[in-house]
Amino acid sequence: MNIIVVGATGTLGKKVSDAFAQKHKVIRVGNTKGDVQVDITSEASIKAMFEKIGPFDALISTSGKGPFAPVKEMTGETFKKGLLDKLLGQVNLVLIGQHYINKGGSFTLTSGILADHPVAAGSALSAVNGGLNSFVIAAAPELENGVRINAVSPNVVEDSPAYFDSFPGEIPVTMDKVVKAFEKSVLGIVTGQVIKVY
Repeated sequence: MNIIVVGATGTLGKKVSDAFAQKHKVIRVGNTKGDVQVDITSEASIKAMFEKIGPFDALISTSGKGPFAPVKEMTGETFKKGLLDKLLGQVNLVLIGQHYINKGGSFTLTSGILADHPVAAGSALSAVNGGLNSFVIAAAPELENGVRINAVSPNVVEDSPAYFDSFPGEIPVTMDKVVKAFEKSVLGIVTGQVIKVY
């Protein structure tokens, strides 16, 4: 399979890329590094990426940022950064990518635990993650040619100790467990699912 991993140079993306590269051709996409570069906040950049890569069998996105800020300090502009990056950026990978993906292919987006378990200063990311989950559920029945779509929604991961204090009471999950969720989405048959790794 030809698998595009957007966000391949990040903590999670590197692990996912390495796992799939053992048996598949992986095209590693980053913002400034990787085989191909993309700015997911730009539709033109996303289209240029797909034009360069050509037909593919699966796209995994571990990309996207969102702001951490208390509600009393949150502004619409700050909130919008998360909407344009992690939410719309990943949605546009699907909206544009559906015209390049091979029959029977799949999209796997990354949301996160904050959709279900909010933390202090996490309202923007909770909204973004919840939006991604809802998009996947709603878009799945409309995708054509047997194309599937899922979201992987992980808890804070063991490899990101800097975030532990922001997730009180949560038990960090292993990267291997998160990678298995991506394998379930890409190599399995499920669609329209939010695969939770808690």
